[in-house]
Amino acid sequence: MSAQQKPVAPFPTLDDIRAAAKRIAGTVERTPMRHSTTLSEIAGCEIFLKFENLQFTSSFKERGALNKLLSLTDEQRKRGVAAQSAGNHAQAVAYHAGRLGISATIVMPEFTPFIKIKHTRDFGARVELYGATLSDAFTRANAIAQEEGRTFIHPYDDPIIVAGAATCGLEMMEDFPDLDTLIIPIGGGGIISGIALAAKAIKPSIEIYGVQAKTYPSMYDVIKGADLPCVGQSVAEGIAVKQPGDLNRRIVAEHVKDIFLVREDDIEHAISDLLAIEKTVVEGAGAAAFAAVRANPDVFRGKKVGVLLSGGNIDMRLLSNVVLRELAREGRMFSVVIEIEDRPGILAQIAKVVGEAGGNILEVTHNRMLMDTSAKSAMLGVMIEAQDSKHADSIRAQLVASGFKVKPQDPS
Repeated sequence: MSAQQKPVAPFPTLDDIRAAAKRIAGTVERTPMRHSTTLSEIAGCEIFLKFENLQFTSSFKERGALNKLLSLTDEQRKRGVAAQSAGNHAQAVAYHAGRLGISATIVMPEFTPFIKIKHTRDFGARVELYGATLSDAFTRANAIAQEEGRTFIHPYDDPIIVAGAATCGLEMMEDFPDLDTLIIPIGGGGIISGIALAAKAIKPSIEIYGVQAKTYPSMYDVIKGADLPCVGQSVAEGIAVKQPGDLNRRIVAEHVKDIFLVREDDIEHAISDLLAIEKTVVEGAGAAAFAAVRANPDVFRGKKVGVLLSGGNIDMRLLSNVVLRELAREGRMFSVVIEIEDRPGILAQIAKVVGEAGGNILEVTHNRMLMDTSAKSAMLGVMIEAQDSKHADSIRAQLVASGFKVKPQDPS
C-alpha cells in the first residue's frame, strides 16, 4: 500500500454493534417504535415508525457520537475534539463531549438553521460558521483538528460511528422481528450502513432501501453509476451531502437493495402528515423515508416496513412555511384577487359572501396603485381558509355569482 492510499476500514461486526449498544445504554435513549394504523392505510403497507427524533438532541446521531467519544484515550480527551456538521452530528458531539468534560469545536456551514447553531452552542461547544457547503466546513474542521491537536469526529465515515448508529437497527429488529423491509434516509451513509449491517446480520432476508433528496443524490450516483447533480436548496438539509463516506458506500453497495430519490414537495407532504397524524415533529431528512414509501407504493404494498424518523431538528419558521404550503396544496387555504369599486361597504359584502359560503377570511390587502384601472377601482387580495379544494371552488363560485370579478392568485 502506497503512502497516499487510505487504509480500507473493516465493516463493524454484530459483536461490535452489540458492544456499542452496551456501551451507550442508559445514556442514549432507547427510542420507541410503533405501528401506525393511519399511515399504513395511506401507504398500503404496514408502517412501523422508529422515533429517533425523540433522542435528547432530537436525532440518531447521538449513538455514533457517544460511541466514538467513549473510545478516545485519556490523552485524546484532554486535547479535545473537532467536528463538522450542518446540525445533528454537531449537537450530538457537543452534548456528549460537554457531558464527558471534553472540549469540542464544531464547524458548521453558513446555511445551517439557526436553531441547530443555537443548540450546539448551548451544549458548550465552540462553534465556527464557515463556508457555503458541508465540504468547506469539513476542510476547515480538519484544519482546526490538525492545528490544535484535536481528534476529528467524522459524522459517518468511521467504523466506530457506524457501529454506534447500528444500535438503532438492533432495537428495530428486537421490537419487531417480523419486519421484512426497512427504509432509511441517506446523507453521508452512516445510519443506513449501520442499520443494514445490524438488520442483515440478524435477519439476512430483510430488504433495505435508502432514500435521498432528489437535489442531493450523491450515494445514488455512486451506487448506480449516475451523474445527477448535487445542487440547490433542500428542506432536508440533514441529508444534503455531496460526498458519501468510503466505508458507507461499500456497505450500501453490499447490503442495500435500492435507493429512491424524493422530490421536495414529497418531503414537505410527509412532514405535514407526520405532524398531523402522528403528532410528531420531524425535520426534512427525518420525513424522507416515509416520503419514499408514499411515492413508491408498488414497491412496498403489503409489506411490513420499518421507517426511520431520523431527526426532529427543524427550524420553527421553516416548519410553519411547510405547513402553510401544504394547506395551500390541499386547497384548505387559498388566495383570490377581486377587482372592486373603491367605496365603503364593499369589503363587508365580500366578507358576508365568504362567511355564508363557510369560508374564513385570514388576510386582506388593498392595491389602489394599479395604473391600468380607474382611480375609483382597487384590487383586493383575500386569503381564505376552506375545508378542502372542493369547498374552495365553491367559495370562488359564490363570489362570482354575487357579481364580483374574481381572479385566481398563485399562493406562492
